[in-house]
Amino acid sequence: MKTPTTDSGTPPAGKNQLHRVLKARHLTMIALGGAIGTGLFIASGAAIAQAGPGGALTVYLLIGLMVYFIMTSLGELATFMPVSGSFCTYASRYVDGGFGFALGWNFWLSWATVVAVDVVAAQLVMAYWFPDTPGWIWSVVFLALTFGLNAFSARSFGEAEYWFAIIKVVAVLCFIVLGVAMLVGIIHSDAPVGLRNWTVGDAPFVGNAATWVGVAMVVAYSFQGTELVGVAAGESENPRRNVPRAINHVFWRILLFYVLAILIIGLLIPYTDPQLLRNEVEDIAVSPFTLVFQHAGLLSAATVMNAVILTSVLSAGNSGMYAATRMLFNMAVEGQAPAVFKRLTGNGVPLYALLATTALACLCMFSVVYSPKAVYIWLLNFAGMTEFIVWLSIAVSHYRFRQGYIKHGYDTANLPYKAGLFPFGPLFAFVLCLLVTLGQNYQAFLDERIDWIGVVSTYLAIPLFLAFWIGHRLVKKSRWIRYEDMQFYGFEADRAAGVGQDAPVAAGQAART
Repeated sequence: MKTPTTDSGTPPAGKNQLHRVLKARHLTMIALGGAIGTGLFIASGAAIAQAGPGGALTVYLLIGLMVYFIMTSLGELATFMPVSGSFCTYASRYVDGGFGFALGWNFWLSWATVVAVDVVAAQLVMAYWFPDTPGWIWSVVFLALTFGLNAFSARSFGEAEYWFAIIKVVAVLCFIVLGVAMLVGIIHSDAPVGLRNWTVGDAPFVGNAATWVGVAMVVAYSFQGTELVGVAAGESENPRRNVPRAINHVFWRILLFYVLAILIIGLLIPYTDPQLLRNEVEDIAVSPFTLVFQHAGLLSAATVMNAVILTSVLSAGNSGMYAATRMLFNMAVEGQAPAVFKRLTGNGVPLYALLATTALACLCMFSVVYSPKAVYIWLLNFAGMTEFIVWLSIAVSHYRFRQGYIKHGYDTANLPYKAGLFPFGPLFAFVLCLLVTLGQNYQAFLDERIDWIGVVSTYLAIPLFLAFWIGHRLVKKSRWIRYEDMQFYGFEADRAAGVGQDAPVAAGQAART
């Protein structure tokens, strides 16, 4: 078996180099904090109300397993080629240039939209404390704050995300400890709760297959952001050591937090509780976590929980701004976006890409013209669907990468990180992603009169992605990449050339065809 070779050694210094300033603790908290957010703190209540406690727990486990395989696939790709525009680069090299082009723009639109979603969500959360203050004021404040955190350096983003994540992790841990104390009768209970809320009504499993597919999208949104560690790999001090560590250690902690939290909520609050059914956007500050604190008689803790939710919103917006900016920068480096977006400041920040992302995030200002609720739902649907497209692409890219790697005669033992259970992992993730994506709003087509507004709101991201892909193929004549035409730049050759430990640029950026 042979080892991969590279076209060049250590890359020369240049003006289009990102700075490797993110440490292992930053990557760990980016991966951890990216997945513990509003999806867990808010959407978990709706999941339990619709699917029952057992159904919600099952869906969280299934989607969690899917995301695990997505993360391991990404880990193999990101450690082999740690670049900031990871997804579009891998797709372009191992699937199709047009596929990578469409994915890059899809990812940028997705995360820039996430920023807008979270800025609108911040309006709604702040209305909990300041109901008479115009919401657009909070949008301006939080958008400016998010821009500022990303404008100084990657380290300022990493530090902000590190502390945001710590706040969220501490909140979840406190919730779990309090919940267990309530379950066993230590706090505010005459007797242990036990499993009685799992026998209320139709519990523990409620609804049908369509219900579960709808809940799966809600649950998947909860895990949105785990893939940001792949983007951050391009600015990690030692991606080949730190990225696998972040993926291996963090995911199981995330899954543990989610499973325990959902289990505790389902045991303490019956799925028929009208508070859980409050799934309107105006009720965004009414979290099942808050309800549990209220049931424990800790009203002050409930207020603190709403502050944590606000922190989660800001964290998601901060991460979205970073991810979208780096993707736009990398596309410019790859020649798939205007060259102006690859210009960096002295601190290594792609300022023009950041400005373009901020401009798109100003979609949140439509809440001045339309209701914040309507704007929030449209943006949220679009961001959720584009996230599934990203996950699908990671599964496809990893499958083709590994197949091509083997067909070229390379030994998988030389990979710096090797995803287990191949090919089952990426195939399982692809099939489940596809089922949830296409089945999201299929009931709209079964009614006597099709709700086209609902259909467009749900599926808009799919035709947009296809338009980018087909357009690139028509203009650039890109085609499906054959296994024999793939090129690999590997760990062993890079290490021999001195690349990969603390090099200023990712190996993938150094060796371009």
